[in-house]
Amino acid sequence: MTPNATRSTLLRNRTQNFCTALLSPPPPSQLLDAYFSATTPPHITEHGPTWASSRLPFLGKTFEGKDGCINYFTVLAQTLDMHMHADTFPPADGFIVDAEAGGGTGLVSVVGSAEFSSVKTGKRWHEQFIYRFSDFDAEGRFGHWEIWADPLSAWEAVGE
Repeated sequence: MTPNATRSTLLRNRTQNFCTALLSPPPPSQLLDAYFSATTPPHITEHGPTWASSRLPFLGKTFEGKDGCINYFTVLAQTLDMHMHADTFPPADGFIVDAEAGGGTGLVSVVGSAEFSSVKTGKRWHEQFIYRFSDFDAEGRFGHWEIWADPLSAWEAVGE
């Protein structure tokens, strides 16, 4: 196996394991310790319009550092429930890996699908979302997790 193929496999396995952990997640600090790089501060960005942050306070900004990322999970859990299941993420070959991207640190993307609900209203919706992982260290742990989802459905479900 070539070094690039080995690196690709490492990145794919780490991100797939992280996504599998999200199906029945441990406490956020354990997720951060197990999957995020120890060599750089962790970052989580859930992309979306900043105007929506009044109802969806996790959107449109980057949470930085361990405490900031734990805050992301806290704010998300206060707003939405994620109803992920075994079919939420594709098998390993559905994870797109570019081990050379990001100046050689690597990039992994995956499309998931799950049902979500508003903690406040109980309204539910189904959506597809994209995760992108980057800034990997030598052990295959990532530094930045980015999320693109359906903020309009979440906005509507959460209500005023």
